This record gives sequence, C-alpha cells and structure tokens, in this order.
Amino acid sequence: MSNKPKLATLCVQAGWEPKNGEPRVLPIVQSTTFKYDNTEEMADLFDLKKEGYFYTRLQNPTNDAVARKIAALEDGIGAVLTSSGQAANFYAIFNICEAGDHIVASNEIYGGTYNLFAVTLKKLGIQCTFINQDATEEEIGRTFRPNTKALFGETVSNPGCKVLDIEKLARVAHQHGVPLIVDNTFPTPINCRPFEWGADIVTHSTTKYMDGHATQVGGCVVDSGHFDWEAHADRFPGLTTPDASYHGLTYTKAFGKMAYMTKLVAQLMRDLGSIPAPQNAFLLNLGLETLHLRMPRHCENAQRVAEFLLHDDRVAWVRYSGLPHDESHALAMKYLPNGSCGVLAFGLKGDRATAVRFMDSLRLIAIVTHVADARTCVLHPASHTHRQLSDEQLREAGVAPDLIRLSVGIEDVDDILHDIRQALDRL
Repeated sequence: MSNKPKLATLCVQAGWEPKNGEPRVLPIVQSTTFKYDNTEEMADLFDLKKEGYFYTRLQNPTNDAVARKIAALEDGIGAVLTSSGQAANFYAIFNICEAGDHIVASNEIYGGTYNLFAVTLKKLGIQCTFINQDATEEEIGRTFRPNTKALFGETVSNPGCKVLDIEKLARVAHQHGVPLIVDNTFPTPINCRPFEWGADIVTHSTTKYMDGHATQVGGCVVDSGHFDWEAHADRFPGLTTPDASYHGLTYTKAFGKMAYMTKLVAQLMRDLGSIPAPQNAFLLNLGLETLHLRMPRHCENAQRVAEFLLHDDRVAWVRYSGLPHDESHALAMKYLPNGSCGVLAFGLKGDRATAVRFMDSLRLIAIVTHVADARTCVLHPASHTHRQLSDEQLREAGVAPDLIRLSVGIEDVDDILHDIRQALDRL
C-alpha cells in the first residue's frame, strides 16, 4: 500500500513543513527584499546558480509554499503563483510563444481568455485558431501549423459547462509535438487531475474554488514535467537555446524537467511581474485547507438544483454534466466520476429580458461578476462577462444569448431552491 498522502491530507499539510520551533501556520513573509552578507551570494542568485530569495517579484517564501501545495495536489513537479487566472493563462502561453507563433484553443473557454487569445495575443504577433472541442482528432489536427506551439482547453468550460475530452486533445497535441495546456479551475484537482489523462501543463484561477471565499484574486501555472522539450527543440528555442539575458544559459540543459517553470519565473516574472501579494497567498492557503470538504457539497447542491430546473416548465434547457441527458455526461463519468463543480448553465423560456427579470427577483442569490465560492451567485454572460461579443460570436463560443450561469454555493440547498422558485414565480 502506498504511503503517498491522499488529497485531503495534501490540502491541509502540503507545501509548508515547519521545522522544530517554527510556526505551525504558514507565515506571511511580507517583505520585498532579502538580506545577504556578501555580493557573491546575491550574484549567484541573479545568475541562477543557486536557489534562494532576493526580491519578491521573482520568489517569496509564502507564495512558494502555496505553489508547492497546488503542485502536490495536481501531482506536478512545480508551480508558480500569479496575480490572477488571466495572468496564469497568459504566462502559460507566452512562456513558449513569441511573435510569429500560433496556438490552437477550444472555442468553449472563458470570455476573458477568449479575448486574450483572439485580440491581445494577436497584437503581440501570436495567432490563435479556435476549434470545436467535439470535432474529430483529424479535424482538430488540420488546424495545426508548423509554427503551432500549444493546444489549450478548459476541463469544464466557463460558462458553457461542457467537459473536455482530455485524452483526445492530448493525443492530437502530442502528434503535432506541442503540449496540451488545460485550465482546471472549475473541477479543481479534487475532482480531476488532467495530468493523469495526458495534459502537460495546468492553469488555475485560484480566485475561484481554491480560495472559495472571494477574498483574493490569483492564479497558478503547474507543470507535469512530462513534455519533452528537447525532443522538439526546434519548435521551442526559448527553452532549448542559450538565453542571452542569463549569460547564455540553456534552460533544458541547466534545469532538466524544471526548464519550463524556471524560465517562467526567471524571464516572465522578472520582466512582467504579475505576482500575488504574500497576504493573498496566505488567504489562498486557508481556502485550500478546506477545498476537499467544500467541493463535494458544491457538487451535491448543484445536482439538486439542476434536477429541479430540469423539471420546471418555465425553464427551456439545463446544462450540467451530472444530469444523465446532458451532452457531456459520458465524458463526466470518465473524467469527473465524483462530480464536476457547482456551476451550471440554463436558459428560461422567453428572451433576454426574461433572464434579467429572473435575476433581479432573486434575494438570497447575488448577481456578481464572480463564480465558484461559498455563496451562491448568478450571472447573465451576454449582459456581463461576454457583453463584448455579438450573438453570433456568443454562439461560436458556446454561450447562448439566453444562458444564465448559476454558481451553486454551500448554503442549505433548500434555501437555494426556495429563492429560485420564488424568482421563477415572479416571471
């Protein structure tokens, strides 16, 4: 029998292992700088010859302890915290892409990430082709080019709630010599660990379930250590050729499996600096300690709400992978047998105004630009997070104009259902 700690134990204890006489609780190292006795010691840190701390923009003990916990939960070899989930997705891509490169991404992704890939990366000279994630391997494969550097998708899409076929996309990515990057924000590693299904890099918006209480904004990039950058050296020169900004150091030769993570810190954090405050990392760690307890309750409550909506005549459709009729149910049974998350999508019979009347009638459930925390909340993406998209673009992104995103919290489910029922009665 393996002595490897289970997920619940990792949630509570991974990352920070106090020595004799040290604080039992992870301390907040709220300092920008770290002192050294001589110039040579700090010079070795700047040259990446030694590990250590000298400036929090690059590394901080509190941030690193929380990153180690998330890496342990995902069974990765290393992780880096960022200041937001958007920063995590940008770093994951930009760490291996530059002007003239190309990526492939599912069209079923969060509106902010869609905009990052379609608009902002394009301004940096990086092109993105969006695919239907349900297409065949051959159809997806035809979108790859000689300069393609990554394939990207979300385990459970936001806000469409579709489940990604991770194994299928991993096969396509690896056939073309690129890594599969998966945003695992909604299921968290409690309900899905994409590395077990062939993904190479995982990202998170730690603002969501990992924090669980809407107290901090953050992100994380985790590396599995499985992708062989040297085997595709011509495609990834940033990792496999000398870096002039570090005296000709080559990351794959100097750091082996940690090449990707080291470059992300040494280059991107150095130059762009999207770091979380140590205080935010501390708050995130508190949330992680109960993640394994909260996720089952989110899933249990969401299942009850989805079943209620499915049988209400005023509801046009419901999308939640826990429902047997759902188009993602089979994939959910494979990748998410213990549940997906607390987020579901549904539409009401009527028009956009109907959705607005329903949401404005809610009392317990709050309208907020947020999702995936202890409190139940609701959003109409076409009016809020995706309002920059036309109806045609919304449909291309898997977001129906009438879609209501409901993030079911961990309150008593009967109170949640009562609020939904009374709001429907006001239509």
